[in-house]
Amino acid sequence: MKPLPMVPTENLPPESGSHLSNSLEGLTADPAKTDELRPAIQAELKKVYDPEIPVDIWELGLIYDLFVTAEGVAAIRMTLTAPACPAAQILPGQVEQAAKSVAGVTDAKVEIVWEPAWTKDRMSDVARLQLGMW
Repeated sequence: MKPLPMVPTENLPPESGSHLSNSLEGLTADPAKTDELRPAIQAELKKVYDPEIPVDIWELGLIYDLFVTAEGVAAIRMTLTAPACPAAQILPGQVEQAAKSVAGVTDAKVEIVWEPAWTKDRMSDVARLQLGMW
């Protein structure tokens, strides 16, 4: 009889908090660079949609933090609507590519966090209107 494979216990993401595979740890915001590039990065992020919800991720409230370092690295802390979200495999990469497409951004780091948990209260009025929640 063959033994059953064991579930790996090493290198698993933490049960709560953030998954640090692409941590923003060690990155420091540059206020001037952030003020300069934030509007363009935000505009690009508004082109990224959750495939299951017809609203962009910015209006959904999935972006928790956005800053740019003096070196031009865009640092984005975001969440997903649920830990088992099917878009978990594609959204972080789309967010990274969207930020990298902005002139002046040299690189982009995206960190997925689970605390605080996303709720519908994080959605903008625009998102609520688009989803008929008013």
